[in-house]
Amino acid sequence: MRQKFCCLFVLMILSSCASKKDILYLQDADNIVNNNLNYSSATIQPNDILRISIESLEPEAALIYNKGISQGVQAQSIQLLQLDGYLVSIDNTINLPNLGNISTANLTTQQLATKIKGILTEGDYLKNPTVNVRLVNAKVTILGEVNKPGTYNFTEQNITLLQALGYANDLTINGKRRDVLITREVDGIRKVAHIDLTSTDFLNSEFYFIKPNDVIVVNPNNPRVKKAGFVGDVGTILTIASLALSVTILLTR
Repeated sequence: MRQKFCCLFVLMILSSCASKKDILYLQDADNIVNNNLNYSSATIQPNDILRISIESLEPEAALIYNKGISQGVQAQSIQLLQLDGYLVSIDNTINLPNLGNISTANLTTQQLATKIKGILTEGDYLKNPTVNVRLVNAKVTILGEVNKPGTYNFTEQNITLLQALGYANDLTINGKRRDVLITREVDGIRKVAHIDLTSTDFLNSEFYFIKPNDVIVVNPNNPRVKKAGFVGDVGTILTIASLALSVTILLTR
């Protein structure tokens, strides 16, 4: 009987421990061959805020299209850029002075810039216009077992999943590295991906690069879940095992 309890106790201890295989990132990194990166631009989504700057050979004629700049204010922060930006409506349109509603559906910022330039040129609004479009409210939300959960803004066109987790100061030791969840909503379609950070497989997936409004969820690993439950840390396990053994000895005398 005592042997059975000893075996049970050992199993309980081992099941509450995490191994290196559960913690180390990219464990098969030595097998990676040189691959070309496929950079891609996210399409514009409803509630995106776009900073649109338009220049031409007649600077005064272009002032009407440039928020903030037309008022003699040069935005120096993301917050000011957002206030001076064009908000994409739920039906994927923006409203520009003189031009009216312009559809942004299925367009990247570069494609939208080309579209606006074409409208300005064909309608003879401006001579030889130059158009730049930039997304200024790109963000990623990181929740769960990370050191600094929250929502983070980024200005780069492409950031990786590992860079995004770096914003949150990395996973805690209790983070489940083998099953990180990413939810993504693009063009009215929601996707959910399960990423194993201990493997390099995700480096070649569509979720290697983060898209604006992605949500990353790091769930707790098994030891963390057990610690949060009725059977907690090693001290609790020892107490329960000792009590059970004592009761067994008394009953078998």
